Amino acid sequence: MSTSPFDAWITNDDEVSSLLSQEWNRQTSTLQLIASENFASPAVLAATGSVLTNKYAEGYPGRRYYGGNQIIDEVEDLARRRLTALFGADHANVQPHCGANANVAVYQALLDAGDTILAMRLDQGGHLTHGSPVSVTSKYWHFVSYGVTPRSDDPDAPGEHIDFDNVRDLAMQHRPKLIVAGATAYARLIDPAPFREIADEVGALLMFDSAHVAGLIAGGSHPNPVPYADVVTFTTHKTLRGPRGGAILCREEYAKKVDMAVFPGQQGGPLEHVIAAKAVSFREAAQPSFSVYTDQIVKNSKAFGAALAGEGFRLVSGGTDNHMAVLDLRDFDAELTGKEAQEALDRAGITTNRNQIPDDPRSPFITSGLRVGTAAETTAGMKEAQFVTVAALMARALRSRGDDAAIAKIRAEVAELCGAFNPYAGFTKL
Repeated sequence: MSTSPFDAWITNDDEVSSLLSQEWNRQTSTLQLIASENFASPAVLAATGSVLTNKYAEGYPGRRYYGGNQIIDEVEDLARRRLTALFGADHANVQPHCGANANVAVYQALLDAGDTILAMRLDQGGHLTHGSPVSVTSKYWHFVSYGVTPRSDDPDAPGEHIDFDNVRDLAMQHRPKLIVAGATAYARLIDPAPFREIADEVGALLMFDSAHVAGLIAGGSHPNPVPYADVVTFTTHKTLRGPRGGAILCREEYAKKVDMAVFPGQQGGPLEHVIAAKAVSFREAAQPSFSVYTDQIVKNSKAFGAALAGEGFRLVSGGTDNHMAVLDLRDFDAELTGKEAQEALDRAGITTNRNQIPDDPRSPFITSGLRVGTAAETTAGMKEAQFVTVAALMARALRSRGDDAAIAKIRAEVAELCGAFNPYAGFTKL
């Protein structure tokens, strides 16, 4: 059994140590295709597990409520400087614990209770914090939802792209105070310019939720929304390849309101060990090699999508421009649900997540779709040829999902492939 490089830190808890080793094995011997996951570098992992976890630091650099924060202030200032430089922003807040916290903090900072927000529908690619009824956001603000164009059988115009006519019509009708661009399950490039034009037409603020594509933006593989948006939010653990967490970029005029909304508005003491790891990831993302990495993510995604289409899957919107593809399973197998597909692929050592498709007739728990991403296995070194192989493995697994022997054979092939592309190759114990 292989071991994680951090097992050596746990010397007196066999149960936790065993679980860590099991998860290490799962991550390195099975395919990680969840679009919101990645493999953080050893440097990011080390910072996350550092002594900074011991320090309480409510407040901001130079304005803490506890003593002994001189070095902590330097850590957080370093993270903020690196982040603003990376994206060309006026101000950065690196304290949000996750993307959802970042989004809610922006709403709290810029809006009054009951104000109208125009954002993307959950079943068409939006996020829970874009106004889903199950999210607290819908309890405090009034959401109006835009969607995508209808599906078309024309291969040159497949539909299911953001419907900017719909965005403009809804904005003119409802006069939102804030328009939210960005998505969590949308495989196409999102141009911030049309959103800015519509926001200016109706006097709205513009927030760009770049949770999924922040790394692609940093690497120059996706348009930078910072010049267009009043506020940009994102998570640090997806394509940006940092620790789990969130961040906010904003224009200087909103800096104080945003900071106050994060602390004391929502959170108490920041996770300074995670903030140090964010600083590490921001430096990594500023290196020329990171642009090569993000370009490869997109190349892999396009090759993966084409191979999946060749296996009989329908790609929502007809393709992909970023790190993910959303699959409509009904053309592949009308009876196959996203839940069944996810579970069958898990058994074959292929980790994905079920996902609703536009106008999905099935519930969010069952779904008719599957979402796949290329960022993690691109980190591990896979390129187009390997993703063509992965597409074939997925199709085989789903076609033979009732055959345990066939699934076991596929899992062995997956393990062999992953053995040649281990993101932590060479690490055993520190």
